[in-house]
Amino acid sequence: MIVVIGSINMDLVLRVARMPLPGETLTGGAFRTIPGGKGANQAVACARLGRTPVAMVGCVGDDAFGATLRTALATDGIDVSHVSVLPGVATGVASILVDAQGQNSIVIAGGANDLLTPALVDAALPLIARASIVVLQLETPLDTVRHAIAVAHGLGKTVVLNPAPAATLPAGVLAQVDYLVPNEIEAAMLLGADTAVQPAAAALRAAGCGNVLVTLGAKGVHASLADGSHDFPACAVDAVDTTAAGDTFIGGFVAALAAGADPASAIDLGQRAAAIGVTRHGAQTSIPYLNELEPT
Repeated sequence: MIVVIGSINMDLVLRVARMPLPGETLTGGAFRTIPGGKGANQAVACARLGRTPVAMVGCVGDDAFGATLRTALATDGIDVSHVSVLPGVATGVASILVDAQGQNSIVIAGGANDLLTPALVDAALPLIARASIVVLQLETPLDTVRHAIAVAHGLGKTVVLNPAPAATLPAGVLAQVDYLVPNEIEAAMLLGADTAVQPAAAALRAAGCGNVLVTLGAKGVHASLADGSHDFPACAVDAVDTTAAGDTFIGGFVAALAAGADPASAIDLGQRAAAIGVTRHGAQTSIPYLNELEPT
C-alpha cells in the first residue's frame, strides 16, 4: 500500500493571455473548478499509474467542495477512510491563473488542510503500518509533517517528501527521508543558499537524505542516488498547462517504486507521465493512466 498524507484542494482555474501586473485588471478566458491539492494530486497519480492500493490521509470541510473532492478520490479507487470531514470549516482552495504558454501562478487558502493534526496521523496508524511507501508534502502544518515523517520512518517505511511549497526544514527531518523531491527553488530554500543543481543535490544527500531528485521542468531531472549522480532529460512535448506536472511525476515515480522498479526506471515512468500531463489542462484532469504509458 501507498499512503499519501497531505493537502486536498479545489482548484479554481482561470485561463489568461498573460499574467496581470500589480494593480491591473485583465479579462480572462475559460474558468473551471478542478480537484487538486498536492497531496490529493499525488495520491491520484499513484492510483492511476500503478496497481498498488493507495490511501489518503487529509482533511476537507463539510461543504460542497469537500464532498466533491472526497468522492473524486474514491472514484479513483483511493481509500478515503482517513480523509476527515471537519464541521464548520471551509475546504482548501487554490486560485490558479494559467497563461497562454501553459505557465501558472497559484495562491492557496489552506482551509481544512491547516487542521490536519498529528492526532489525525496517529489515527491512521493502521494504514501507515500496512504501507510500503509514505508520501508527504508541505501544504499541511509543518509539525504534522514532521510527526508523520518520524512515525513512518520509525515503522521502517520508505518516506518520500516533496518539500513544496518551498520552506526550510528543522534539522534531523531530512535524515528520515528516503527520497527528497524538490524543484530548483525548493532545493535552494532547503539549503538556505542559491546553489547550482548538482551541488545542491549532493549537499542535501550529505544532510542525510537517502536519495535526492531535483525536478527541472523541461530540463528533466537531476538525481543524486546511492549509486551516484545522474541526469534524466525530459520528454519533448508542447506544454499547454504545467499544473500538477510535479505531482504527476512524483505519483508515477512512487507507483513504480511500489511495484519493485529501480529508481532510474521509476524516474522514467514519472517523466513519461508528466510529459502527457502537461499537454492537458488542470490538475487531476491532466493525470494519465498507466495504460496510456503502456498501450496494449
